[in-house]
Amino acid sequence: MSRMVKCAKLGKELPGLDEPPFDTPLGQKIYETISAEAWRMWSEHSKMLLNEYRLQPWKPEAQQFLVEQMEQYLFGPGAELPKEYVPPTQ
Repeated sequence: MSRMVKCAKLGKELPGLDEPPFDTPLGQKIYETISAEAWRMWSEHSKMLLNEYRLQPWKPEAQQFLVEQMEQYLFGPGAELPKEYVPPTQ
């Protein structure tokens, strides 16, 4: 049976992650308070940020930007979309 968490992002009791995503205090906070579903949503959002801003994830400034956006997305009011972003048509 999955470990359940009260998801800070989605506001309901949902299955949590199997392990912390990072070996840091932030990773532990995510493990304790973010559902697997919200983490999947963040993963998709982060791909869009990487592409739209043409980030190079091995660079420290890109990593810092992504951490700030992740905290806003998961624990804050949400991350803003880039001004030039156009959602894909379905």
